Amino acid sequence: MCHLAGWLPNCIKRFETHPREAVSAVAKLQQFATQPEALRNGFVPTEVLFGSTDEMKKVRHTLERVAAVRVPVLIRGESGSGKEILAAYLHRIAPWSDKPLVKVNCAAIPGPLLESELFGYEKGSFTGAYNSRPGKFEVAQGGTMVLDEIAEIDSGLQAKLLQVLQDGCFSRIGDLEERRADVRIVSISNREVESEIARGAFREDLYYRINVVNLQLPPLRRRLEDLPALADYFLRHYRDRYNRTTQPLPQAIMERFQRHHWPGNIRELENYVKRFVILDTPESILEEIEERGRGPVSAGFQLPPIREFSLKKFAKKASQQAEHYMILEALKQTRWNRKRAAELLGISYRALLYKIKEAGLPPKKRT
Repeated sequence: MCHLAGWLPNCIKRFETHPREAVSAVAKLQQFATQPEALRNGFVPTEVLFGSTDEMKKVRHTLERVAAVRVPVLIRGESGSGKEILAAYLHRIAPWSDKPLVKVNCAAIPGPLLESELFGYEKGSFTGAYNSRPGKFEVAQGGTMVLDEIAEIDSGLQAKLLQVLQDGCFSRIGDLEERRADVRIVSISNREVESEIARGAFREDLYYRINVVNLQLPPLRRRLEDLPALADYFLRHYRDRYNRTTQPLPQAIMERFQRHHWPGNIRELENYVKRFVILDTPESILEEIEERGRGPVSAGFQLPPIREFSLKKFAKKASQQAEHYMILEALKQTRWNRKRAAELLGISYRALLYKIKEAGLPPKKRT
């Protein structure tokens, strides 16, 4: 504690006189905080990372084909779907895995400061540049550079990044000397970059440079068959981390997970499992899903995810989810009076109790 008390004022003083270093430090903390926690401290087992779906098998095949070739890769997918983990895996299986893996969150650093973060600067090149400093491209030399949220980069910096991709060279701010950028650039985005091009926010020529190999990560709702393995991985991870003897996730929770829409994807699943390990009550997860209104039985009717093109099975699943949604609305309208809700729905009280259980809803309204 004494060491921390002495270090913190010096750190604050340093950041006051070197604001660019402060922004860089904050960006690193933000990037660390947004990664799935169970995935920060080690490698995810390959069978857990890729699962068994055809989509993820194709992703793995593409990764293994491109691993040994130093070409740009664009990884796209919804927030929380594991894009950074995939980028780290790509670096791990590359021949240069012993070289640096450098990540930059482009959305966390303002444009002018991001330029100095990426390319470095010379002493005296701007106010506060008391010393020369290498940029991330120099730090990542020979390895992999991951540009997270690349669609957030402003137009001026896009032009400079394009030059790096075209010529393999760059210059520090305030320096005329050209330096080689011998790195693989992995770009990450949860946006439709094509839409950004259409509205003039992203350069089309840069898009074609970063998009030599395109990997599209499916959302968790399209790989529900992988959910048990992911949940078990997180359960074991946090059980060991917190030294708990938590039992496996109950079947009721796993069934509820299969009906959930997963807007937060794998990161959302991780949070639910962590909560279960800490609180050791299945109700904690069911309550969380209900309170956040994220499930298809509580957030309004949503069509189920398409996992196979069977019209009969899809219609059955959609009908079931529509029924669950109608039951919930009837319970809300009657303030959870199940007898009145049964009358409103035109079914027996006994049938309603069965359907409430089937939908994963609590038998009584929680207060």
